[in-house]
Amino acid sequence: MSDYVPNFLPGHELTYTAGAAITGGQVLHITATGRIVSPTGAASDHTVGVACHDAASGALVTVSRGGEQRPKASGAITAGTPVKAAAAGAVAAWVSGTDNASLILGVAINTVADLANVDILWRA
Repeated sequence: MSDYVPNFLPGHELTYTAGAAITGGQVLHITATGRIVSPTGAASDHTVGVACHDAASGALVTVSRGGEQRPKASGAITAGTPVKAAAAGAVAAWVSGTDNASLILGVAINTVADLANVDILWRA
């Protein structure tokens, strides 16, 4: 068997190219080939992680994934609730019976109000 080395390991920070203006803390998703990312719109199953810093369109942006992340909440979120990507690079409560399970980014660790930062145990 030949040797194998993964490109990246879960929880490691990755570098992408910003396809739009990005603010640190926004949830990002793949928007084009060539490792181009933008803030999430509605629920997206193409998320790659959370922006580590602000980046202008066309600039490089570091993206953190896995572990515990702190994006903004879109709507109130209760601790223990699964979350999904939402508009403007935020996260919203995942709705059982309505949302596809593939949209779950992780589970909220704390209870927060709309627009507060929510601690998420991110799925790797």
